[in-house]
Amino acid sequence: MIYELNETHDPALKCRVESAHNPETEFPIQNLPLGIFTKGNKTPHIGIAIGDRILDLFECGKRGLLDGLPLPLLDACAAEQLNRLMALDPELWSRLRMHVSRLLQTGEKAKSLAGQIDDSLIPMRSCTMLMPARIGDYTDFYASIHHARNVGSMFRPDSPLFPNYRYVPIGYHGRASSIVVSGTSICRPCGQLEHPGFAPDFGPCRMLDYELEIGALIGHGNPLGKPIRMTNAESHLFGICLVNDWSARDIQKWEYQPLGPFLAKSFATTISPWVVSMEALAPYRCPAPVRDPDDPAPLPYLFSSENAQTGGIDLDLQVSIYTERMREDLQHPAGVSCSNLTNLYWTFAQLVTHHASNGCNLMPGDLMASGTVSGVDKSSRGCLLELAWRGTDPVLLPNGEERRFLEDGDEVIFSAHARRKGFASIGLGECRGIVAPAVHQSNFTHS
Repeated sequence: MIYELNETHDPALKCRVESAHNPETEFPIQNLPLGIFTKGNKTPHIGIAIGDRILDLFECGKRGLLDGLPLPLLDACAAEQLNRLMALDPELWSRLRMHVSRLLQTGEKAKSLAGQIDDSLIPMRSCTMLMPARIGDYTDFYASIHHARNVGSMFRPDSPLFPNYRYVPIGYHGRASSIVVSGTSICRPCGQLEHPGFAPDFGPCRMLDYELEIGALIGHGNPLGKPIRMTNAESHLFGICLVNDWSARDIQKWEYQPLGPFLAKSFATTISPWVVSMEALAPYRCPAPVRDPDDPAPLPYLFSSENAQTGGIDLDLQVSIYTERMREDLQHPAGVSCSNLTNLYWTFAQLVTHHASNGCNLMPGDLMASGTVSGVDKSSRGCLLELAWRGTDPVLLPNGEERRFLEDGDEVIFSAHARRKGFASIGLGECRGIVAPAVHQSNFTHS
């Protein structure tokens, strides 16, 4: 199912939160993303971002502002994570979105509840964002053909893509325990490093990289042994967030054969705290990527006419780097690349369908990441491995610094925005992480 446009997408909606009308806001009333926040040391609550405020759904429920919604929905809104809400039927997600949209509008009903609504709105600056859900499993895909072709050409110039790439969505099972929320420092990992002609060294990664990705969080799942059909795949998608799947390129080069990424990827993955619903993205849907004339058509289980027509999402993606020197000199972060989610070869519906095609049971809160989203042009490459071409063509930053790979103190910042004429622009918030020095090697010696 692809959500249809309704009153919640109306660009003329007026919101009682004045900052939601700021042209620069990522969170107008047409967005309404969900996340988990805490104020001080209080119990975490589910919140909805609106302008520079957070609508506390627990407080809304306590004040009767959610009256009329079904009991399972009320119970889910009082939880400390989004998993219970994710497990519900998509129709209930839509009911909550519609209810909150009307609550935040400047109509007569909202005026009569003004005091109670205002008491449920909290300034974002006074809150701490937490992980939006309990992520039980994490799958990282390789769904951008431009990224796959670039990386393949570095190692296999004559045959950058394996024959299976155009037939099967490539992915691997990642480490869910090391997924962290935006703002968490990332410790430079240590591992075995190739030393040609000698035994490998063990030490800090020298080729630390970021990967610009979008993650889809699973809503209600499927029973073990029961595949998900393409025609129903979208109903299993709760929403999307930004993902930085940090990568230790030198560790990966030595260890990845024959089974694939291990320590080079499992040390950290950062996600943005706000989950933008698939319904909020309805105005920005577009056709699935058009394949080259010589490319094979997707196998029948990976095809539906609805996905072909509206399976894509027109979402601009940006990467900035904020070095230690930039912070000291009070400069702004430097943008280094811009991409778009239409650069994926496979849609999220196809990723969900393929993931469950063997009977694998997906669960509420599972994270499925797109893999690095790169475009055709150099300016749209989604990682330093591509931008600096394995370190041979360093990226020149505006203040004169160069980067082949990330240095200690570098902060990587992702953002994303959906825009379409005739509709409000919405954003995903930020996905940030700063690189901290590696743990001293003396910690690995015996006591």
